[in-house]
This record gives sequence, C-alpha cells and structure tokens, in this order.
Amino acid sequence: MSEQIEKALEEIRPMLARHLGNIELVNVENGTVYVRLLGTCHGCPLSQLTLKAGVEDLLRQRVPGVTSVEAI
Repeated sequence: MSEQIEKALEEIRPMLARHLGNIELVNVENGTVYVRLLGTCHGCPLSQLTLKAGVEDLLRQRVPGVTSVEAI
C-alpha cells in the first residue's frame, strides 16, 4: 500500500512545488495515511483544504483501503 501511496503523492508534488511546498509519507495505519506537509505548505492557512480536497480525495480514488489522510 505504501508504494501505491508514494506513486500517487508523486502526482501531487508538482502542484505543491509551485508554491514552494512538498509532502512526505510518514505512516499508514488502519486505512489512515499520515503525512507531513513541508516548505510553505507547513502552516499555510489553506493546508487543510489541500489535504482533504486534494490529497485525501486522490488517495482514496487511487489506493484501495485508504479512508483518510491526516497531517502530523
């Protein structure tokens, strides 16, 4: 599952990089994907929108078993 998640995150990274940000996979546990937002994404007021409407939606579509994404 981690490999599939990393592959999907590679699709998201160029969008984040345009805003000088990035995302890192930290852990996967019981369908929840834990990520770390890096660069300008860390602390950005729109980071939760990016996380839920962007990252979580994509991962739920592409990776069977993913139920949610949480930033740590």
